[in-house]
Amino acid sequence: MSISPSPSRAPLYEQVAQRVRDLAASAGLQPGDRLPPERELAQRLGVSRSSVRQALTLLRAAGLIHTRQGDGVYLQRPPEEIHADLTTAAIAAQQSMPQVMEVREALETHLARLAARRRSNQDVDRLRAAYDAMATAIERGEDPCDADAQFHAAIAHAADNPMLERLMDQLATQIALTRRASLSRPGRPARSLEGHRRILEAIVARNEEGASAAMREHLMVVADVAHDAPAAG
Repeated sequence: MSISPSPSRAPLYEQVAQRVRDLAASAGLQPGDRLPPERELAQRLGVSRSSVRQALTLLRAAGLIHTRQGDGVYLQRPPEEIHADLTTAAIAAQQSMPQVMEVREALETHLARLAARRRSNQDVDRLRAAYDAMATAIERGEDPCDADAQFHAAIAHAADNPMLERLMDQLATQIALTRRASLSRPGRPARSLEGHRRILEAIVARNEEGASAAMREHLMVVADVAHDAPAAG
């Protein structure tokens, strides 16, 4: 049965996250078991794969699942333990968005500057591939979030500072929530792609100031999701 958003209920992605938890519980899955693939979950729940991915991001923030690169999504805790934590995680994720965006601005504007200074030809190829993948996804009406994440990860790699790159990895779940919240808005994917184009051009040109400024401008657009976050307390 499909899930329809309702203004009087939780956001769709939160409803989907709850349904994924319920599916795991009804199937008797336990920590270490693998969840069905995104496509199968989307078909079962009657929602888009984008909604499933956003729900999985929330479940990851709640500590229910973890991703093994190239191998799928696995349960990390028993589904029955997560009911209260899921709501708490959703509220906490919303409330933390302003802080996450402040951290992103501090880190990613500097990473863009370093990438412009230190990037290799291979880094440029990686950035262009991520940019092209995002453009293709948008043109096809597909989810651009993965390509968006690859673009920002490529910048962190090009900066050639393993400690900063690890910091970005540690913030990946929180950043993913801001990314999905932003890219789900009408017209936002194309605007984000344009921001990526400016960042890419500055890095290719080794324009450190231009890269930092372009990243700051891009993140200012993303940051409007933080203004909608509920206040703590």
